[in-house]
Amino acid sequence: MTSKLLKSFAFVALLGTAATVLAAGLLDVSYRPLSGKSPVNLKEKYTGQVLLVVNTASKCGYTPQYEGLEALNQRYAGKGFAVLGFPSNDFKGQEPGSEKEIQEFCTLTYGVKFPMFEKVSVIGENATPLYKALTEATGTAPGWNFHKYLISRDGRVVANFPSKIKPDDPALVAAIERELAAPRAKR
Repeated sequence: MTSKLLKSFAFVALLGTAATVLAAGLLDVSYRPLSGKSPVNLKEKYTGQVLLVVNTASKCGYTPQYEGLEALNQRYAGKGFAVLGFPSNDFKGQEPGSEKEIQEFCTLTYGVKFPMFEKVSVIGENATPLYKALTEATGTAPGWNFHKYLISRDGRVVANFPSKIKPDDPALVAAIERELAAPRAKR
């Protein structure tokens, strides 16, 4: 091989390493569970799982998606999958309640058992580090409540779905199943 070709392979390997480091940093953030006291580091808790990160709201036309998100979580949890919900009041004040009120609403109205975290901002200057990283990785910030980001077992954002895509949409389900079937990265 020529020296120039070897340098090209080295550059590609370096890019791959940088992408892995960037991916590892995506989940290296901590958030409190809804109405909880102690923050959970997402990287420590969820590394090796396929994740669907969703910004939620209780007073939105898409709120019934909670039911489908819980169904997805139950269907695939045993295979290394989790839905992570992040309530947000960023879109027309559609999540006005306290964390306790949000938790009660989600549990009593939709039977939500998937992890729900503290109320956060998901867009603009005030977006949390996780949502800033998700937006940077995809080039797409949430346009409304119930925007979905699919994260691979190695912490890379592999897809994102706008609010109108329901949890049982065949494209979303296929993307989740593809990620669950992908070989686990070696540590």
